[in-house]
Amino acid sequence: MAYSLDTLEYERLLELVARNAQTPMGMGRFADLRPKTSRQELENELAAISETITLNEEKQVTWSFSGLEDPSDAVAILKIKNATLEPNRLLELARVCSQALFARSAIQPEKENAPTLWQTVEQIPPTLLAALDRINKKLLPGGEIDDSATPELARIRRDISNQRARLTKSLESVMRSAGDAIQDEIVTMRNDRFVIPVKADFRGKVGGVAHGFSSSGATVFVEPLDAIEANNELQNLKGKEEREVARILFDLTEQLREQLPAVETAVSAVAELDFIKAKVEFARKFNAVVPEISAENTLDLVDARHPLLEENLRRLSADSDDLSSIRKRPASETEVRISKSKPDVDGTRQSIVPSSFTLTSGRSVMIISGANAGGKTVVLKTAGLLSLMAISGLPVPAKQARVPFYRSVLADIGDHQSLAANLSTFSSHMSNIAGMMHECVAPSLVLLDEAGTGTDPEEGSALGVAIVDYFRRQCGAQVIASTHYRGLKIYAANDPDVINASVEFDEKTLQPTYRLLLGLAGASSGIQIASRFGILPEVIETARQNLDISAQEAEAYLRRLQNETKQAEDLRIALEEEREAVAMKYANLDIEMGKKERARQKEFEQTLAETVDSFERQSKAFISTLEDKALKNKLEKERSARKAEMNRAAIAKVGSNRSVPPASAGARDASNVHIGHTPGTAPPAHAGGSDIAVGSRVITSFGNVGTVEKMDKEVAEVLVGGLRLREKLTNLQLAEEQAETRPAGSVPSGSRARGTERITTPLSIDGRDAAMELNLIGKTTAEAEYELDRFIDEAYLASLPRIRVIHGFGTGALKNFVHHMLKNHDLIERFAFAPPDQGGNGATIAELKL
Repeated sequence: MAYSLDTLEYERLLELVARNAQTPMGMGRFADLRPKTSRQELENELAAISETITLNEEKQVTWSFSGLEDPSDAVAILKIKNATLEPNRLLELARVCSQALFARSAIQPEKENAPTLWQTVEQIPPTLLAALDRINKKLLPGGEIDDSATPELARIRRDISNQRARLTKSLESVMRSAGDAIQDEIVTMRNDRFVIPVKADFRGKVGGVAHGFSSSGATVFVEPLDAIEANNELQNLKGKEEREVARILFDLTEQLREQLPAVETAVSAVAELDFIKAKVEFARKFNAVVPEISAENTLDLVDARHPLLEENLRRLSADSDDLSSIRKRPASETEVRISKSKPDVDGTRQSIVPSSFTLTSGRSVMIISGANAGGKTVVLKTAGLLSLMAISGLPVPAKQARVPFYRSVLADIGDHQSLAANLSTFSSHMSNIAGMMHECVAPSLVLLDEAGTGTDPEEGSALGVAIVDYFRRQCGAQVIASTHYRGLKIYAANDPDVINASVEFDEKTLQPTYRLLLGLAGASSGIQIASRFGILPEVIETARQNLDISAQEAEAYLRRLQNETKQAEDLRIALEEEREAVAMKYANLDIEMGKKERARQKEFEQTLAETVDSFERQSKAFISTLEDKALKNKLEKERSARKAEMNRAAIAKVGSNRSVPPASAGARDASNVHIGHTPGTAPPAHAGGSDIAVGSRVITSFGNVGTVEKMDKEVAEVLVGGLRLREKLTNLQLAEEQAETRPAGSVPSGSRARGTERITTPLSIDGRDAAMELNLIGKTTAEAEYELDRFIDEAYLASLPRIRVIHGFGTGALKNFVHHMLKNHDLIERFAFAPPDQGGNGATIAELKL
């Protein structure tokens, strides 16, 4: 395996990506990162990045390891028999293992969607949690042993506290009796023993053991004779405390030592997850994509950008002083590739210009020509560095990327001249290329900057063609070479399997645009560039006169091709913009037409409803004037039958007038205009109830769901709950039919207070209610309160029967806050933890009040 890592600045790239790591372990993984030799290992690493991006963006599942230290020293001590870990080391290990278990619990529900990530954390045993709980209960966050760690430690510390109080009280009594002999009436400590400050002149007035003098010598610290025994007892108690603390630490260490394989697995998982998360964060910051490893040896980069140059440009843009210094001199190609196509108000805005190209097994060579400082070297470095990133398992800054599983990426870029090694520019290039020929192993990518340069142009041109052709035919390599030599340009033009490319140069401004143009060679424009750098006009004119006629014609032809290509590209962009404008215009017309059609339908339905209501009022008024009861009853029945027929006809008419085909849409909208019914009632489905029989589940005119128990001609007796209602068959509707015509998961109008069955089974949410959930993981309690309150209101307005709130496990603070809020919310009937297959104790399902 051969890679030109130094030439392509691979180490600097790793440092850039490693900045996103949160732990020393994750950062250390980047220091050792190299291109993969196993395709399966590479595919796994890229899959892990894709899975993490999906979990973060689509599932809102994430993890963070900020504040963790490297526990490698603590793990090493665990491997030594009978060695005891210090409290801080125990806490370090506990924090790392706790974070690993948290990540495992976050990934486990999504393990089918993230098999690679699950494989990373699957082997962390949940039994490790018990050992961590013991550590967290006995050790305080600062590393101190909690008084309640053991009953013996609690007793010893109480005795120490009592002994200190007695000793202090005794010394205060001595100071009061000593009178003027005391310097300050403050009990202090010397040599870990309680003493009193005595004036040096009164040393003989207070009997006891001296424990030194103050810095001025005016005070001597005396341990009175009466306090010696009490101090000894205090020291004895402190010894007992130290032995008990050592025993507790040893026990905690032994419990972790029993879980050593689990601890090592957890530490390894945290390092791997942090390593993956750093790659994902890099991808987010640089708009990078996960590359596809091509099985057909195709290198396809779309809008590829050099990450180091982009980072450099961001840094310079943030510093106005640096920007000012950049503007005073021409931009260096190796420093940053810029574009003036989108100037700021002061004409100085700069942005990276991406490159796009494709190399295949059939067309494996690209020759890039064009102006100096136009971006040729940047294209080479971008292709090489992004290829190294892809086969190292890193996301690449591009819109799309397919990269072969290269076994070698070789580059001859820059001037390797060395006086110490007695190498000229030409000699250094030849020495480097000779080594590349020996190291090249297919599939490979070879990058040649100014192939054949440094010697006679004719010889250099012939040598450049021979070198490129050797790598192409003998090594089976994909080659990208930059050149100013006409021979290489002609080689590319005459061979259909070689891509001719150039970097664009603006003849009007005498500035490079850094755009890569495929399909034609570019002029070097050396004389024009020289004039831009301040070469005297007479020198420029002499150079033009000395340029031979054929060279002038070739340069003019290449410039003409570039201008025509630019014009064609500008025309394509203009046509594309015009096409988008026309598409937008037609889209707006469609929207306007839809609004007018809905307004027409609404007006039609309103007129139809008014007509039916008018018939209802007039017929009732006429019947009420009759005195013959038999005639009145007959006409009432006739009116009801005619009304039912009119309702059915109206519903059919409304449905046929709508652009939405389902009958349920028409029926639902017809019921909304109250054709012959009070609000909330269902329109009759069948004349005379021809499909309704004893035992049928029906919906009454009041919107209740009941069961038909008896039928008497045109009247049915319906059992609703504990009540029996008598309803005309024409006013009943089969409940099964309404369920079929209503979309899954919807709630009919009016069923909020009527016809909705209470939930008596344990709370759960099936697959149809997947949208009825709120994920609060990672939120603060203030954010959670706002989002949960709004979510409940929206669910209530949408007539949802129940909702699911995902709060995770964590410390339990978020879960407790959610339960407290649900308990006191006016719209919540009851709530409980979700079933095990729907999140268990990591989620709560709440039933809304009807």
